[in-house]
Amino acid sequence: MQCFSFIKTMMILFNFLIFLCGVALLAVGIWVSIDGPSFLKIFGPLSSSAMQFVNVGYFLIAAGAVLFALGFLGCYGAQTENKCALMMFFLILLLIFIAEVAAAVVALLYTNTAEHFLTSLVVPAIKQDYGSQKDFTQVWNTTMDGLKCCGFNNYTDFEDSPYFKKNHTFPPYCCSDSANGTATGPCTKEKANDTIVQGCFSQLLHDVGTNAVTVGGVAAGIGGLELAAMIVSMYLYCNLK
Repeated sequence: MQCFSFIKTMMILFNFLIFLCGVALLAVGIWVSIDGPSFLKIFGPLSSSAMQFVNVGYFLIAAGAVLFALGFLGCYGAQTENKCALMMFFLILLLIFIAEVAAAVVALLYTNTAEHFLTSLVVPAIKQDYGSQKDFTQVWNTTMDGLKCCGFNNYTDFEDSPYFKKNHTFPPYCCSDSANGTATGPCTKEKANDTIVQGCFSQLLHDVGTNAVTVGGVAAGIGGLELAAMIVSMYLYCNLK
């Protein structure tokens, strides 16, 4: 009985933290959706590189809503000993865990496929919006400055973009000197071709690979917490009358 009460209390505290995290993510997601530039100024190139592939504001709102619901179900189910709420908590967490494992497998086995898919989405957006959409241009400038890269693949991504049509040159980041990180003079096609600055997707993969131990540790920790939460919820469910 004491063991059950202890586990129940820990379940309530754990899910209260999840609930608070959900509220925080919802708040940040709304902030990013309303005022993206200020978010970029605070969190820098890592946040901007993420914004190339997902709408961070909507992603955080969705993640916050899920955590909010999980935290509520976990707290409510444990506190009131409601078997229905505990089962819903378990099933939602199980679906999230399966989705994370599937995403990790796809990312590891189909990196080239993911690159081609993202290229088909990102490059046309660059050609259409870079130089005309202020927020979009700022996101890319912050990414290229922080990661010391050029475009998604390389400088050719900017051909036919509003920026190129207006200035007849490429962004200066595509001609950055690797020694001091600055470009001298206009970034022409010849200079960009000779400089060969790496694309941001390749640079991002390189940075992730460099920090693979940290990334893997964080992923393993999150997976372990999810498994522990599922086990505890099932323990409470099975021991309720």
